[in-house]
Amino acid sequence: MTDDKLLCEIYKSPRRDEMYLYVDKRRGLAEVPEALLERFGKPQAALTLILTEDKPLARAKAADVMAAIRDKGYYFQLPPAREEYMLDLYRAPTEARY
Repeated sequence: MTDDKLLCEIYKSPRRDEMYLYVDKRRGLAEVPEALLERFGKPQAALTLILTEDKPLARAKAADVMAAIRDKGYYFQLPPAREEYMLDLYRAPTEARY
């Protein structure tokens, strides 16, 4: 692939929802630090795609993902932060109204 495209493999974590590792499909997980893999759990293949800098991604800029993969060998995506008010809604008792 050329420098403006990257064949990317995305793995999801079995330990935590919405935690992902993006890697160059050709290199795989070889450059991901062992400590990160221990925290992440056994990676489960989720998706393979061709990344370009203008490709829309849900929670990251494709250019940032591509740069991290080229520099470090991986891009680690944590789950989004939970809004505090949503936690309060979960904790609040609910009443059934009929």
